[in-house]
Amino acid sequence: MGRRFSASRLGVAAVIVLIGLAPALAAGQATKGSTSVSRTPWGHPDLQGVWTNTTTTPFERPKELAGKQVLTADEQRELDRQTAARVSLDNVPRSNVGAYNEFWVERGKLSNQTSLVVDPPDGRIPPLTPDAQKQATARAQYRKEHPADSWEDIALYTRCVTRGLPGAMVPGFYNHNYQILQTPDHVAILVEMIHDARIIPLDGRRHVGSTLRQWMGDSRGRWEGNTLVVETTNFSPKAEFRNARENLRLIERFTRIDADTIDYRFTVEDPTTFARPWTAAIPMTKLHEPLYEYACHEGNYAVPNILSGHRADEKAAGR
Repeated sequence: MGRRFSASRLGVAAVIVLIGLAPALAAGQATKGSTSVSRTPWGHPDLQGVWTNTTTTPFERPKELAGKQVLTADEQRELDRQTAARVSLDNVPRSNVGAYNEFWVERGKLSNQTSLVVDPPDGRIPPLTPDAQKQATARAQYRKEHPADSWEDIALYTRCVTRGLPGAMVPGFYNHNYQILQTPDHVAILVEMIHDARIIPLDGRRHVGSTLRQWMGDSRGRWEGNTLVVETTNFSPKAEFRNARENLRLIERFTRIDADTIDYRFTVEDPTTFARPWTAAIPMTKLHEPLYEYACHEGNYAVPNILSGHRADEKAAGR
C-alpha cells in the first residue's frame, strides 16, 4: 500500500478545497490560541479544513503506567524519545525484509495522555462478555486454520476495502488525515487512509431500516451547543472493531477548541461485546497541506500473492 497522486488531480483537489472553504474564510476563523468558536455563515461551529490525529500515544494504557492518566512534560519528552526509537522501522534486523522504512511513515508525537482510552479511568478497554469471548476465540482458531481459503478470509484492511468505524478515525502509522466540509444540513469527512468518505446528515432524519447494513454504518449528526454529535448504527456483521460488529452503536463528538485543535472523542456501546461502554479521546490538529490520493490497490499484488502462496502451501502439504 502507498500514497500515489497526479499533479492534475492535486490541482483539481486544491480548487475544490478552496471553493469549499471560501464561505468559512469569509465568515472568519478563530486565531491560534483563541478560545472563541469560529462559525460558518449559517451559524454552526466551523470544523472545516484538513486535520491529522497521528500520534504514538498507545490506544490502551501500558501496565507500567497503571494509575497515571497524564505525563509530566519531562516524562513526555523522555517517553517520546524512547517510543520513537522502539517503533522505528529503521531498527528492525536486516534479516527481516519488512515493508517500509521510517521515511514513509507519519507517526507524530507522544501526547501527555498515557492512553487514547480515557474511560474507564484505567485506560483499558473493558473485558469482553463471556459470549463475545467465545466468539473471538472461535474466530481466532478459524483464522489460524483457514488463513486464506479465499479472499474473504483476508482482512478488509489488507484488501483495501475499509477500516470501518471507529477504525477509520483511529491513528496508526501513516495517512491518518481528514478533510471536513460542511453545509447547513450535512457534514462530510474524507479520510485519506483507504479513501473512506463519510456523509453525515444533520436534518433529523431517522436511521435506515435495521435490515440495511453498511461497512461504515449509518450515521446521523446533530449539534449540542458547540459540539457535533454523530451517532452511527447499522454496521455490517462483516466489519469489526475490537470484536464489535453489527450490534455496535458509536457516538462521536467533535468540538473545535481553537484554530488548530478539534477535541475528538468516541464512545463504543455494545452490551453484547463489552462489559460496559468505553471512550477514547484523540485530539485532531490542523494540517496545512492537502489530502493526497490513496490508490491503495494500484499495483498491489498482496491479495493474489497471499492466495497463491496459500495454494502452494496446501499442495506441499498434500491437501
